[in-house]
Amino acid sequence: MTSDETNKEERGQPILSASGITKHFGGIHALEGVDMDLYDKEALALLGDNGAGKSTLIKIISGALDQDEGEIVFNGEPVRIADPNDAKELGIKTVHQDLALFTLLDVTSNLFAGEEKTRFGFLQKGKMDEDTDEILEELRVSVKSLRQRVGSLSGGQRHAVAIGRGVYVGHEPSVIIMDEPTAGLGVEESKNVIQLLKDLKKKVSVIFITHNMDYAFDVADRALVLASGRVAGMVDMDETTEEEIVGMMMGKIKKT
Repeated sequence: MTSDETNKEERGQPILSASGITKHFGGIHALEGVDMDLYDKEALALLGDNGAGKSTLIKIISGALDQDEGEIVFNGEPVRIADPNDAKELGIKTVHQDLALFTLLDVTSNLFAGEEKTRFGFLQKGKMDEDTDEILEELRVSVKSLRQRVGSLSGGQRHAVAIGRGVYVGHEPSVIIMDEPTAGLGVEESKNVIQLLKDLKKKVSVIFITHNMDYAFDVADRALVLASGRVAGMVDMDETTEEEIVGMMMGKIKKT
């Protein structure tokens, strides 16, 4: 038995599988026969150069796009994810690169946007504030006030609010997808977000896109490497090197 087969046996059944995923935009082949497995409580990095198909793949998994061909299996059952609500019902939530926050609203209002707690038709603002305090404490993030507008928060604090909304509010997810979670952040705030990702994978499975190889090795258990819309490699991070991954991204090496 190869080491890869042994690792698969140890991991058990994938929580999420995509097989033969193909997507064309006119004459552009964004994805061609892409296979991917995600296991329980692991972090999977999606790596590849610009235009490799990473964003297209997560948009399909999150319901923002429909594949032309291929199948998605969730918890052992074939599923069709027609829109983001389908994904959310399954337990797949996405934190987009733009975070999709309401910058003029306060922290609590952003966390519970669309999932407000009510009693007899009235907002339970106090209860939501209490829950917000607990969520921020869980995420190891502090803010001056829950009444603070999200637009005035630092980049790292805004990421924490977006992650908190995705993980702790509404349907409890099994999978969190993050698109370039450290984009636009400074070194210290990037480190805070990376720590959030490390904490997050103790609770749920994580798929994240990054162009930062150091962060990929720091957080991810495995990486799916794409090149020109095809799988160039699926590797365990502790069994590969940055040079090997770059070679796969450039199409010089293929490893599955």
